[in-house]
Amino acid sequence: MPETPHIVSDVMTLTVVAVGRAAPFKEIVRTMEQRKVSALPVLEGEGRVIGVVSEADLLPKEEFRDSDPNRNEQLRRLSDLAKAGAVTAEELMSSPAVTVHPGATLAQAARLMAVRRVKRLPVVDDAGMLQGIVSRADLLKVFLRPDEDIEEEVRRTVVSYLFPALSHTIHVTVHDGVVTLRGQIRDTSLIWVAARLVRAVEGVVDVESQLTGESAAPAGPENAQ
Repeated sequence: MPETPHIVSDVMTLTVVAVGRAAPFKEIVRTMEQRKVSALPVLEGEGRVIGVVSEADLLPKEEFRDSDPNRNEQLRRLSDLAKAGAVTAEELMSSPAVTVHPGATLAQAARLMAVRRVKRLPVVDDAGMLQGIVSRADLLKVFLRPDEDIEEEVRRTVVSYLFPALSHTIHVTVHDGVVTLRGQIRDTSLIWVAARLVRAVEGVVDVESQLTGESAAPAGPENAQ
């Protein structure tokens, strides 16, 4: 069977730039610019994540420059507009933070990013303490895996598992992450199973299955009537 999927701790960045809840607006902007990041975890105490402040949280300050949200109750009822008057990380941040655990699979992290529409996730332990950060780019690192490594794993964990008696006759090639399977097998119901298991191998971009059922052996002289 395919090996255990890569998990968040395999690809996350351990050195994380973060700010405290009292960090002022200009410090947040300066930190983002200097460290070339678009979002910062907001921490309290010894490192517990309480929120995330992103570029999207900062933009209302510029967007509503001509408005005074402190005097306009209608604006105060809208969170994005209210942030135009915010001056600290605590006032700006999105809370609670969308986080992920180190043991989550890359697929789970990617799904969470898509559903919650975020570009990166603070990685926290069971106590909510910051362990690292994982970004979209980190999740894509798995697709940099060498074709040779993918081919070796497909042979070892899929072909040898499904077709132990025929593994030497099943040809596996990988080019730019696309796996091609060629050969003849006895049980054609396993063709879709093989394709599904290969797709589960980390780094596989696509699968092209050219597996076919074994042709019936031609009748020999001994079988002639």
